[in-house]
Amino acid sequence: MIRRPRLNPVVGTARNLVRAALDEAQVPPGSLILVACSGGADSLAVAATTAHLARSGQYRVGAVVVDHGLQPDSAEVAEAARGQLTELGLEPVEVRRVEVPSRGMGPEAAARTARYAALDAAVEDHAAGAVLLGHTLDDQAEQVLLGLSRGSGTRSLSGMPARRGVYLRPFLGLRRSDTEEICRFSGLAPWHDPTNADPSLTRSRVRTQVLPYLEDALGPGIVEALHRTSRILAQDAAYLDELAYAEYTRLRTTHDDGSLLLGEDALRALPPALRQRVLALAVVELGGVQPSFERLLAAENLLRRKGSAGPVQLGGKVSAHRQVRGPRVPHGDASYGSLVLRKNHPKPS
Repeated sequence: MIRRPRLNPVVGTARNLVRAALDEAQVPPGSLILVACSGGADSLAVAATTAHLARSGQYRVGAVVVDHGLQPDSAEVAEAARGQLTELGLEPVEVRRVEVPSRGMGPEAAARTARYAALDAAVEDHAAGAVLLGHTLDDQAEQVLLGLSRGSGTRSLSGMPARRGVYLRPFLGLRRSDTEEICRFSGLAPWHDPTNADPSLTRSRVRTQVLPYLEDALGPGIVEALHRTSRILAQDAAYLDELAYAEYTRLRTTHDDGSLLLGEDALRALPPALRQRVLALAVVELGGVQPSFERLLAAENLLRRKGSAGPVQLGGKVSAHRQVRGPRVPHGDASYGSLVLRKNHPKPS
């Protein structure tokens, strides 16, 4: 009797995580699943794991390699990744080259924006049911630490979601060393991104300096603890966001000029965690950006009815002011006693 090679336990765990992610997202069997692959260990491990589902006939599995063109050998790296993915049996496998803008945002944010635009296009072109990303538990820990360094709130500290639309992150429970083990087991040669060791990048310093220091100073398990914290905060943030949206729907009224009105008394009655979220929802609906904590506090100061009635700039050219009595707002007008938020459009020259 021929004995099959024993399955590596990490590979078995990875397969279970991918199946669970697809089941949780209710991706129908037979759908095309795309793996976003950089050629690194994390995404190659996802590809090798998901290829098993294709071989067993559960799903069709393809891959997209995004070439950002930021390094001299990026085209060669992308083609090498394409070759390994094809050998795994994935189909289709394509390289999408993008241009990363050099102005308007930081290099990491610009590359991420270009990458997701390419992946969104691939989903539409191939009618894919899901895109699998290779982020690991280590990536999540780094994300939480970056949020802490920025003084962010619960949504940021909750880290990367396991699911966002068609994008799934099945490996958030695996360590980066686990993905390297999967690659060794599968006979894959991952690419090592030199930017991961670039001290000029904040995320790289967190990866190579901060987390190892914390592990040394606080003992092993800090990465798992940060991940656990992110999961708890994700639940809290989701619940608060749900409550805030219900309150926003209840309080929100619109004006003929396109501005949004929120009753002051009703806003004051809300707990700060909900009040600030309601204000942020109004800003985003008007086309602004998520306000900083300091901007939200400035808007809340208007509710105290002391000092200036505004306007307070909240971000993305959205401002808030307190409605006051005057010739244009006679006593008893429905808008009196409201916080008014509007998008400030540039005046024609």
